[in-house]
Order: sequence, then C-alpha cells, then structure tokens
Amino acid sequence: MKKGTAMKFDNKAAGQTIRNLRESKNLSQDVLSGLAGIARSHLSMIETGTKQANFQTIWRIALALEMRPSELVARIEETAQKQSTSAGRPNNITKAD
Repeated sequence: MKKGTAMKFDNKAAGQTIRNLRESKNLSQDVLSGLAGIARSHLSMIETGTKQANFQTIWRIALALEMRPSELVARIEETAQKQSTSAGRPNNITKAD
C-alpha cells in the first residue's frame, strides 16, 4: 500500500490472518489465547470475524505469535487487499488527508 493511503479495518481479514498464523505454528486456540492473555471465546470470535480486536488485543496476539504488532497489521492488510481484489470489490483504500 502506498504511503498516504488508508484502509478500512476488515474483521474477516484480521481473523483469517490470525487463524492462519496460529495454525502455521501448530497452536490451538486454547494455547494462543492463554499466551495472549485473552479468553479462548474472544479469540474464536476474532478469528471468525464476529468481533473486532482492539489495538491492545492485536498487540497481545502479535507478541504471543512471536512477531511485532506492526508485522501482524501488515499481514492483515495484505489479506484484506487480496480478498477485495479476488472478489472484484473496491479495496476500501482512500487517500489520507
């Protein structure tokens, strides 16, 4: 994404990204939620896109996945971009003022 652009937060893309990263590390929801200090049910809702994670939760999940929060956000952006492009939808990117 180019500097000076903004993307709308996508719960589904965030959840899919977190689930894919969790599964790639062979972690269960119980283990990841424990490492992140959140309830397993909360993690489940984030992964399904029914609950939006706040910044602190994204930070905790990133650290539990042994990555920088900025790296997790970048991966979420990539997933959102791919999903919108493959679905033929506008990518929800707008020029930031």
